[in-house]
Amino acid sequence: MQKNILFIMLDQLRADALSCYGNTVVDTPNIDRLAHHGVQFNKCYIQGTSCGNSRASYYTGRHVRSHGASWNGWPNRVDELTLADHLKPCGMNTYLMGKTHMKPDVAGMARLGVAPQSELGRFVSNAGFSHGEHDDGLHTVGVAGGYGGKGGGADPAYFDYLRKNGYNANNPWATWANAVEDENGILRNGMYLKHGHLPARVDKAHSETAYTTDRAIEVITQMGSQNWCLSLSYIKPHWPLAAPAPYHQMYRSVELPQANKCVAQKQNAHPIYQAFMDLPQSQTYSNDQYREHALPTYYGLVKEIDDNLGRLFASLEQQGQSQNTMIVLTTDHGDFFGDHWLAEKDLFHDVVTRVPLLIMDPSAAANASRGTQCDELVCAIDLIPTFVEWAGGEPQWQWLEGRSLVPVLHASVDGEKIDFERDCVVSECDYGVMRFAKDLGRNSHNARMTMMFDGRYKYVHCLGFAPMLFDLQEDPNEHIDLGRDAGYGVVRSQLTEQMLDWGAGLKNRVTVSQETFNHRASGAAGKVGILIGYWQQDDVPVALQLEPEVSAT
Repeated sequence: MQKNILFIMLDQLRADALSCYGNTVVDTPNIDRLAHHGVQFNKCYIQGTSCGNSRASYYTGRHVRSHGASWNGWPNRVDELTLADHLKPCGMNTYLMGKTHMKPDVAGMARLGVAPQSELGRFVSNAGFSHGEHDDGLHTVGVAGGYGGKGGGADPAYFDYLRKNGYNANNPWATWANAVEDENGILRNGMYLKHGHLPARVDKAHSETAYTTDRAIEVITQMGSQNWCLSLSYIKPHWPLAAPAPYHQMYRSVELPQANKCVAQKQNAHPIYQAFMDLPQSQTYSNDQYREHALPTYYGLVKEIDDNLGRLFASLEQQGQSQNTMIVLTTDHGDFFGDHWLAEKDLFHDVVTRVPLLIMDPSAAANASRGTQCDELVCAIDLIPTFVEWAGGEPQWQWLEGRSLVPVLHASVDGEKIDFERDCVVSECDYGVMRFAKDLGRNSHNARMTMMFDGRYKYVHCLGFAPMLFDLQEDPNEHIDLGRDAGYGVVRSQLTEQMLDWGAGLKNRVTVSQETFNHRASGAAGKVGILIGYWQQDDVPVALQLEPEVSAT
C-alpha cells in the first residue's frame, strides 16, 4: 500500500489562533478536520525559539545543543542527517515546497570537496531537500540592500509567477504581494503595522499562500503512485502583515482577546527579560491600540491559510490520495503579539513554545484514536521517529532524540495512558545576535538560555545570570518569575540537577548504530580473545575459554 506524509508547517502561528485550540474569533474548519479525524496534541513544545533553530530540530529530530544550528540561517553541519535521510531507507521520496530557513555549510562542503551545485551539494545545502521549491519568503529591501531575493543568483519562482500574472516590478514580492496602497494611492510597505487594515496589492488568487498551495497540488499530482513526503512550509501568518482582500478586514468589527500581561511583570524584571521588553517591536505590540490594529490582519492570514488548505485537502481526495496520506500540521513557534509586554518569539512563555500539533493517520490502526486529544508532553523532535515508524522503517535512535507518537495514534483503548518515558521537555534560545547581548556582557558563545518544563515548573537556565522559574500550576498565565524567590530554592536545585542529567544524555555517539553497540555490549571483545584482568583460564567464563594451553616442550 502506498504511504505518503503531508507535513504542513505554518510560520509563527499561535496555537490559540485556531478554533480547534479555542479561538472564538477565527473559524478554521479545514484545520479542525485534522483534529476531528486525527489526534490533537495539547502540550507539544518546540526545541528552539527562532525560525531557524526550531526548524533545524524538526528536520533533524535533535535538540539545538546537538545539531548546533542555533539561529536563523545558521547551517546544519554537512554531516547532519535530516528528514530526507531518515525517510529514504523507507522507500519514501522527500519534497519541499516553501521555507526551511537553512543555509549551506559552505566550509564543511569545501573541506569534503562537495561542489555546492552538485546533486549532493544541493541536498546537503537545503536541510536535505534536493527536490521541490525552496523559498524562505522574506524578500525585503533595506538601506543595505535586499534580504533573501536573489541570494543564489536567481529570483524565487514566485517572482516569475507574479510577473506572468501582471505584477510587474523588479521585486514584485515587496511591491505587490506584501505592499498596500493607502487612502491617497501612495504605495506603503507591508512591514509597517499601521497599514495592516488595507488590502495587499495582490489578488488573493496570487498571494504567497495561494501560490504555495497551487504548487503543492501540482507536486502531489506529479508524484503519482510513489511513496512521498511533502514538507509544505507556508510563510504566513509571519509578518509582513499584509493580507489580500477580503482577509484584511474580516475581523475588524469583532471583539478581540486581550493581551496576557500585567504590570507586575515589569517590576524588578530579569535582565534578559527586560532587554527583550525594551526592544522596539515589543514596545509597539505592548501598545494595545497598535496590537488591536494588527491582530485582525494576523487572523485574516490564518483564515486565508485555512481556506487554501481546504483546496489542498479536496485535491488529495480527488486524486485518491487521502486514504494513503498522513497529514501533520504544526508551526515553528508562536508569536507574543503583546503578551507579557513582548513581540516576536525567543523567550519561553507558552504562547511561543507550546505549539499546535495535529496528526491525522489514515490507517485503520488509528480508528480508535480519531477525534481524541493527547495531554502528554511531546516535542517537535518526535515527528521524525513518528514518520519513520509509520512508514515501516526502524528509527535511527543513535541520532534521534525524540519519541515516536505512533503509540498514541494507534491507541486501542479509550483513556489508555501512553508512557513516553519523558519527564520534561527542553527548548533553547541563542540570543547572541541581539543588539542587547553585548550590553548584558554576553558574546556569540555564551548568550544562551535553556528552558526545561516538567509539566508544572518551567525553569530557564540563563548563562551568566540568575534563572527564571514559573509555576504553571499556580500561575498558568506565567506572570510571576520565581527564579530569585528564596522560597523556591529547593525546586530550582532539583530542576538544575534534572537539566544537568538532560545535557549529559544527549546523542553524540551518532556514528555507532544500536546494532553495533549491542554487539559490543554483548561481550564481543571477550569472544576475540580480549581477556582483561583474569588470573587464570579457569576464571574465564566457559563460553570464552580458549583451547587448553599447548605445552612448550
